[in-house]
Amino acid sequence: MSPPEPNAKAVELNPRTTSYEFLGPPGALFVTLTVPFVTYALYFGCSEATGGCPPNLSTIPDQVKAALSNATWWKGLWDMEASLMYLAWYMFCVVAWAVLPGDRVEGTMLRTGEKKKYKINAFSTFLLAMGITTGVIYRYGPESFTFFYQKWVGFCTAAILMSVLQGLACYAASFQEGKLLALGGNSGNFIYDFFIGRELNPSIGSLDIKSFNELRPGLILWVLINISMACEQATRRGGLNQITDSMWLVLTFQTWYVADGLYNEPAIFTTMDITTDGFGFMLAVGDLAWVPFTYSLQARYLAFKPVELGPIWTAAIVVVNLTGYWIFRDANGEKNDFRNGKNPKNLKFFTTSRGSKLLTSGWWGLSQHPNYFGDLLMALAWSLPTGFNTPVTYFYIIYFSVLLVHRQRRDDENCHKKYGKDWDTYKKMVPYRIIPYVY
Repeated sequence: MSPPEPNAKAVELNPRTTSYEFLGPPGALFVTLTVPFVTYALYFGCSEATGGCPPNLSTIPDQVKAALSNATWWKGLWDMEASLMYLAWYMFCVVAWAVLPGDRVEGTMLRTGEKKKYKINAFSTFLLAMGITTGVIYRYGPESFTFFYQKWVGFCTAAILMSVLQGLACYAASFQEGKLLALGGNSGNFIYDFFIGRELNPSIGSLDIKSFNELRPGLILWVLINISMACEQATRRGGLNQITDSMWLVLTFQTWYVADGLYNEPAIFTTMDITTDGFGFMLAVGDLAWVPFTYSLQARYLAFKPVELGPIWTAAIVVVNLTGYWIFRDANGEKNDFRNGKNPKNLKFFTTSRGSKLLTSGWWGLSQHPNYFGDLLMALAWSLPTGFNTPVTYFYIIYFSVLLVHRQRRDDENCHKKYGKDWDTYKKMVPYRIIPYVY
């Protein structure tokens, strides 16, 4: 049964998408299949259960062939207990969103002339989850919180299935009358629209699904998984006081990064994910599966391959991370102040013919995305504690570099459409894209 034909007003508000990203439907299908595959591959390619990180390269083809042809291996991807625990975790986040107090803030102006309101209490949800986790570990010992390490594959499968179900549900719901669609997700091709996201802001009542998933279930779970990896290491080494300096660095850096993002929750409502992208499988699997189960690779590696850094290497890595955080936070602070009509640093700016103002000094005079540069430095600091015995643990910095370059190019294309020749003028004033004097 095909969806009803939209009326003229709906067509004007939700025009048909005429250009593709990700090379269109073939690219969308490729990424849809590749993301779960890579998520699993990073486990099976970096795990003591499969022979190391990575296992002997000459044995990998035979291992893959044997696994894929074995029904027991496929059944092993599913773990009912892990799935129920994941569902309970997701519902915990929903209930915490509903019952914990929080202000309501307005997002950017929609094409309808309205502004969506969001309840902000992600940081409170994080503190509650951390409090419960701390209590469990204090009461029952670190061995009580190693289940993420023990049931890794089952949790990963549950998160991927949740992503597929949400992607399909949001796609189906987007055909209801009165829905505001994403300008880039209304192509009419199921594969592409399911992946990229057809509806801009799918909601259940006042619960905005996109911003909820962006900040709560996956991001907080990332920290809980890291804690579980530290508990696994502590259990093996004889107690919490035996956790290595490398594990403490990864745990501290990444927990701080998550806490900072959750504390500054309102900043997310001006990002491209919220203002421009629809919510489909791309964001669902990224938020719910990719972030917690690939970003925690370093901690999982250190759980079974502990690394002792010593004070000099520890201090050097701390400097790298703090430098990245300073650039990231200070650059975002300059931008947020400027958007809110403040300019405490008296930064220079360029005014376009549309009346928009673009910063051309401070951090934003050094590159078009200085915050991305800070992000990359922090990503490097998260991988360095694992040492140099394997390139696998540096997957995050490599992937993140590709992601940020892709985001920069998307932003460049959108700004060309928005500002026209003014954007070319701006790029002459600020020629570097991410890393000053390099790129």
